[in-house]
Amino acid sequence: MKFGVVVFPGSNCDDDMIHVLGTVMGQEVVKLWHKDTELAGFDTSDCIVLPGGFSYGDYLRSGALARFSPIMNAVIDFARSGGYVWGICNGFQVLCEAHLLPGALLRNDNQKFICKNVYLRTATRQSALTAKLDPEQALKIPIAHAEGRYYADERTLQQLQANEQILFQYCTAEGVISAEANPNGASLNIAGICNEGRNVFGMMPHPERASEAVLGNTDGRLLFESLLATVGQEVPS
Repeated sequence: MKFGVVVFPGSNCDDDMIHVLGTVMGQEVVKLWHKDTELAGFDTSDCIVLPGGFSYGDYLRSGALARFSPIMNAVIDFARSGGYVWGICNGFQVLCEAHLLPGALLRNDNQKFICKNVYLRTATRQSALTAKLDPEQALKIPIAHAEGRYYADERTLQQLQANEQILFQYCTAEGVISAEANPNGASLNIAGICNEGRNVFGMMPHPERASEAVLGNTDGRLLFESLLATVGQEVPS
């Protein structure tokens, strides 16, 4: 599986993601510049990653300017053709701004930047990103955002639930989904979702920051392993 990591002005998690995909997971990975106009060398069995950071300095609204970068037309076409697209943190915000995912990411309810470890519960296994995860296991993965409060209207939330498009929800270390475990006020404790086609994923937590034993946490690696295994790729030990 080939991965492309898009770099916007202000991206700061691109090298982290490239390290995990290439060095840790042993996959082919290339940087893609935001001014590129095509995804040369990629097909729909591959994955484009929009990493975390502060694209365009988060001016106007997080992800709002990056959505209009030249490369996004190619990313949108790639997603609509069935290719995998994965947005993390700022990347999730960009995907919502591009309408590849429903809803929006608003300012945290405490109006502060939050950087800490949180726990996630897998809400569905009906996606390549979650197919191999244990729904009973609470995953410890860090967040780092000021605008991570997922919001959608009631009809959209009902559709997300009915279609099993909610991938992750914030929970306690014991796996209990509660208001106390919700770090930013997200609707339904939502930490990640997918589109109806189940090929576009967005999440606020950073699995690339929890994928190596040297960091003291490998829970994030499970997501990479699930994606690779589900598409029939060999998963490194």
